[in-house]
Amino acid sequence: MTSRFFGDWNLRACAKHGHETYAPDEPELRARLHIDTPSGEAWRCLRCEDFVVGTPKGSGPADAAPEVPRGRLLRDRVIMRLLAVERGARGILLLLAAYGVWHFKSVQHGWQNMFEHFLPLFHPLAQAIGWNIDNSSLVRLIERLFTLKGSTLDWIALGLLAYAAIEMVEAVGLWLVKRWGEYFAVIATSIFLPLEIRDVIDKQTIFRITVLIINVAAVVWLLYSKRLFGLRGGAIAYHAEHSAESVLTVERAAAVQAATATTT
Repeated sequence: MTSRFFGDWNLRACAKHGHETYAPDEPELRARLHIDTPSGEAWRCLRCEDFVVGTPKGSGPADAAPEVPRGRLLRDRVIMRLLAVERGARGILLLLAAYGVWHFKSVQHGWQNMFEHFLPLFHPLAQAIGWNIDNSSLVRLIERLFTLKGSTLDWIALGLLAYAAIEMVEAVGLWLVKRWGEYFAVIATSIFLPLEIRDVIDKQTIFRITVLIINVAAVVWLLYSKRLFGLRGGAIAYHAEHSAESVLTVERAAAVQAATATTT
């Protein structure tokens, strides 16, 4: 049982969220999902297929049963939520960066005076360690930041906020496992891929390469797995695949087959 638990996405999900039982109105289908036990009635879980003693969580027509992801679709949902967490974390970092830019705008002149005051004090130490501080790229970058106008800093902050909003929308759509979220994530991520490729070409760093690999993999996986933009049959094939994984779909087909065999 333990080995089955660790190798079965369905069992792990049921252990975390509870079983999903449902009593369909259709008699033939209802009979296939229900048994009587010495402990009382039991209903088959729509996720892990185990029989669970007790009253069902829901009841009604089979077509009104809740959509319960299972198997590979459940694994895909976990991957999408991991992507959502990554997008959400990136959005938070961008929000912090936007706040940092606006804060820098308010203290820009004070920091500039402090920098110009203390920079000469570092010359003896720099000369002692062989560092040409006057030609340092870091120092030039800091001096360039101090020359930025307030309006330029405002536009930078707004750009960071817009980017953060895109990442947060991606995170919400992927976390909720919405079809629009998948399309939005692919489009938004693809738009920024040329910029990320250019950054990697300009300078190869572990961070830039890792981010590029994650984004390319996310786009390819979403396109292929979710059959977006008509790939592999598009939305029709995707929903058909999802339906085929349903316990109710399997049992309904079995009930029809059994009825056909009885009449013949």
